[in-house]
Amino acid sequence: MKTVFVGGSRHVSRLPAEIKQRLDNVINSEHRVVIGDANGADKAVQKHFHDAAYDKVTVFCSGDSFRNNLGHWPTHKIAAPKKPSGFQFYAAKDRAMAREADFGLMIWDGKSAGTILNVLRLVRAGKIAVLFSVPDKRAINIKTSADWEDFLSRCSDELRRDLRERATPDEWRPGQQASLLDPLRDSKGKASVEPRHTASADMPDSELANSLNMALATADPAAVVDVLGSFAKTRGMSQVARDTGLARESLYRALGAGGNPEFATVLKVLSSLGLRLMASPTERAEHAGSADGLLNPR
Repeated sequence: MKTVFVGGSRHVSRLPAEIKQRLDNVINSEHRVVIGDANGADKAVQKHFHDAAYDKVTVFCSGDSFRNNLGHWPTHKIAAPKKPSGFQFYAAKDRAMAREADFGLMIWDGKSAGTILNVLRLVRAGKIAVLFSVPDKRAINIKTSADWEDFLSRCSDELRRDLRERATPDEWRPGQQASLLDPLRDSKGKASVEPRHTASADMPDSELANSLNMALATADPAAVVDVLGSFAKTRGMSQVARDTGLARESLYRALGAGGNPEFATVLKVLSSLGLRLMASPTERAEHAGSADGLLNPR
């Protein structure tokens, strides 16, 4: 019997049919459920299990007082910071459930940082999390740190800032949340042996140029798009959108996996990053086999 941590956003008070089906699968598999006591998704999930007369449920709360326990199930009180309310007070129970669970099902309103942090806690513990986005009616399976990084790169700047503020240092692990460049591909689409580079918001323009030059040297458009997209996300896609006059959503699509941006878009993004595209003749000995000089800081 596995233990599943079911949680979600307070703004989700009605469960989509897809979630109800997943909860029924939990019941049919006779998994143990750990769930919080909050209003919103917690209460709605509790009601589903109560209506199904399912008894393999344990309700967690922070502090000494339970807000909801519709099925009168066993309870687990978690010691929390001595404050009557606040995010860190209620997060104490979430951390405990993430530790106890084997996997998680998170019901997301598309905005809540708390729900996303539960995904991060599960991933940090080597556990699988299914994030169901209610607005999109889409399930996202996050099994590894790479899956987490990919999901995080698609989040808004505002949500990422909120996550950083709320996460503990151990959860966030500074330096590991930045979008990482995929290994550069060779001209046949295979991964090269070049080391991965970590993009940072304060990376000098010269290092930006060097990384892009390495991608250009592969003669693989996908490698160039991967590198350009990674730096654009790290510097802030919203800022790049303002600089270029392009829609942020369009930039994510154009610079994401499988993207095929127009040349004009590439030039605008380069300008936003403080770079310019230059050509150099390859037949000269001093330039043979090198991409140096193709990109230079503005």
